[in-house]
Amino acid sequence: MSNAAKKINLNLKVWRQKNAEDKGYFDVYKAEGIDQDASFLEMLDVVNEGLSKQGKDPIAFDHDCREGICGMCGAVVNGHAHGPKAKTTLCQLHMRTFSNGQTLVIEPFRSRALPVQKDLIVDRSAFDRVIASGGFISVRTGSVQDANNIPVEKKSADLAFDAASCIGCAACVAACPNASAMLFVSAKVSHLALLPQGQPERSRRVLGMVEQMDTEGFGNCSNEYQCEAACPKGISVQNIARMNRDYAHARFTSED
Repeated sequence: MSNAAKKINLNLKVWRQKNAEDKGYFDVYKAEGIDQDASFLEMLDVVNEGLSKQGKDPIAFDHDCREGICGMCGAVVNGHAHGPKAKTTLCQLHMRTFSNGQTLVIEPFRSRALPVQKDLIVDRSAFDRVIASGGFISVRTGSVQDANNIPVEKKSADLAFDAASCIGCAACVAACPNASAMLFVSAKVSHLALLPQGQPERSRRVLGMVEQMDTEGFGNCSNEYQCEAACPKGISVQNIARMNRDYAHARFTSED
């Protein structure tokens, strides 16, 4: 196959917004001669290089590792959080996913709790505050306890590991009709609730994190399951059921 056959041209309709107070608008750009093996963010880099040469403001987007593990990147592409390919972050989405001449509508994750800072960048600090409200365990200082002294059932260890793979990208919020953060919060609650080290603060943790989630203004779950479909790490909605059970138990047994 010739090199020319590996290039595609795309029409981009991109959300532009100067800051959180700006109303924002869609602007149209051409992405020409894009290598099909390039990632989505590399495609934006090419477009931004062209905009910079024209003296125009580049499209702002968040990124760091470009390896699908940091959770910073993310945008809605043609109605899909992180694009149309399942279990794939935006930075790992390759342009061979799209067709030559296709139009891509690119916009930020939208939620009252995740305000747009500029263009495709949203403020995810609400997630940080949810974690700070209970996503930790208290441990004794001093020498490290032998890991073999804390037996963990393999099923629980596997489920905890699966929950801990959540990267906090907020795709679940963007995909949910209610802008719910239940999948994210339940993953952070579950990966500690499933381990022995997380038991002493299990009730306090789920109460604190759920209440902080509500304070941040996220919506509630209505069992649409769009969160699981959009999650690049395939976090299961079973974690939401586990969190709901823990929350109900904690509410009814709390001394408060």
